[in-house]
Amino acid sequence: KMERIDPKESAKLREMIEKAIADDIITREEYETILQQAMKDGHIDRVEQALLAELNQLIQDRIVRFKKG
Repeated sequence: KMERIDPKESAKLREMIEKAIADDIITREEYETILQQAMKDGHIDRVEQALLAELNQLIQDRIVRFKKG
């Protein structure tokens, strides 16, 4: 069975992530909102998974940091 991939949803997710990390800082709120967007249609598809993995890698590598406070 083919996986449902909604290009509009992944584009929106990508946009949210890019906006959130533009200043190399992400807030907990932004992170939560990004996760909610990914889960919006009830599942995380391959594209969304890749975007989230990329985001988490940036956070792990401290290229993007969580805003304190």
